[in-house]
Amino acid sequence: MKKSTEITGLPIISILEGQEIGTVKTLVINPEKGSIDFLTIEHEDWQVSVKAIPFKKIIGIGEYAVTVESDRAVIDLNEIPIANQLVNKKIRITQTKVMTRKGQLLGETAEFYTDEDTGNILGVEIQLSDASAVLAAEEILTYGKDILIVKEDASERFLNSVSLLNPIMSNEEVPSEGENTDQLQSLKNKQMELLVGKELEADIYDLNGNILFPSGRILSEQDVQIAQEEGPNVVVNLSMNVNA
Repeated sequence: MKKSTEITGLPIISILEGQEIGTVKTLVINPEKGSIDFLTIEHEDWQVSVKAIPFKKIIGIGEYAVTVESDRAVIDLNEIPIANQLVNKKIRITQTKVMTRKGQLLGETAEFYTDEDTGNILGVEIQLSDASAVLAAEEILTYGKDILIVKEDASERFLNSVSLLNPIMSNEEVPSEGENTDQLQSLKNKQMELLVGKELEADIYDLNGNILFPSGRILSEQDVQIAQEEGPNVVVNLSMNVNA
């Protein structure tokens, strides 16, 4: 689970190219689905058109970066009408009024939380007149440009902690085991092709801060497998610190 401010501003890293391809500028909300469908990208070389990454193309959202398989995940919004329409709706969620369907004003949203694996919005944090509260996404009826409309009795189900917002995935949303495995293996194979035989230009550390591979090491298949087992962040560091 991530709050929106933990995603915006993160660098976007292509694992296959081992380079940064931009930073997250905005989160594009689909108000009908209640989800983040795209991340728009900020890049100094892209001034004419707006670029974005479909959320389904994201491999991971970590503490330090968003990772994608390659720069082919980037799309031009002018070429995807649906994405362009969502951007133009300018649904922002934070700093919007929260009102019940009968017109009672509850407060203003201070933050919202999302499932970093699916992009589904899990809930919002609401600033009340004298306190704050958390409301699950199930209580939200409408994501508007200026106002969130919630169920009439939503205030009776305020939560006292964001930890109670648990991602729930329906059976329809779960990728098949075979599909998931094939995609992951394909990515690992590509990483292996790009990294084996390359020389490290810096020390690589594991998730506990211990040196995993020293600078100057020529990477073997076993080395790359170890990095893959450590996780995407270690593979990204590996990719960004090998000779061309």
